[in-house]
Amino acid sequence: ELDACELAAEILSFLPDHQMANPPQTPCDDDVNRLNEDLESLVPDSPNRPYDMVKVIESIVDDGYFMELFNSYAENIVIGYGRLDGRPIGIIGNQPKVLAGCLDIDASIKAARFIRTCDAFNIPLVTFEDVPGFLPGVVQEWGGIIRHGAKLLYAYAEATVPKLTLITRKAYGGAYLAMSCKHLRSDYNVAWPTAELAVMGADGAVNIIHRREIAAADDEEKEPTRQRLVEEYKNKFGDPYVAARNGWLDDVIEPRESRKRLIRALRILSSKREWSPPKKHGNIPL
Repeated sequence: ELDACELAAEILSFLPDHQMANPPQTPCDDDVNRLNEDLESLVPDSPNRPYDMVKVIESIVDDGYFMELFNSYAENIVIGYGRLDGRPIGIIGNQPKVLAGCLDIDASIKAARFIRTCDAFNIPLVTFEDVPGFLPGVVQEWGGIIRHGAKLLYAYAEATVPKLTLITRKAYGGAYLAMSCKHLRSDYNVAWPTAELAVMGADGAVNIIHRREIAAADDEEKEPTRQRLVEEYKNKFGDPYVAARNGWLDDVIEPRESRKRLIRALRILSSKREWSPPKKHGNIPL
């Protein structure tokens, strides 16, 4: 009972007194310009190797404190509260070490509910993205992954609080759209140089698009041909600088600058006010 009271008090410390007030800002001794040198080597070179997104989050937030919620449910996505420059933020992040960070039914519902809670209490949203797609399979399809995944898109699109997104590695297909992309009116989207924004991974795309060219090559030339096509695909579609030129990103940043860049954007966006047409509520796809 005492633990439950302490947990409730901790959660309430991030929330304002009422829905018209701003979240309580606390004094912060953590340098806003602190560099995150540990992030330079955290993401593996291989896109198929996992890492812990919680470590990324803890490296960036004030004093390394991230209050994760529902950490035993839908572990392929993490949600919780933290602070940047003393300001409370709601954090959503794909977890590459569980199901490669894919979105499934439970993850979509978990994140959508949290996003709407933060929006109800004026808490800015910071999304840490590394998502290869929606989880495939008969179970997900029969369970209604399209309908439940739409809840996540709806929650992000409807939210009027400041929305910041940091892409660390993968941002593929429809799942990229669902994770607070520019098309859903996200305010500030940046990516690390390791990021890939594409319909799908380069290896899979090349095997589909260029299967005839690869099949027609001599046996000793098949793999070199495939590797050449993979590099061409990455340079044309997966390069984050291409995404930035197309307006899908505001900037490509070095990992060690993540904290100060997010804080700078959050300060600018702290005065954000968004007008919406008078209505009772939107019609979320339940």
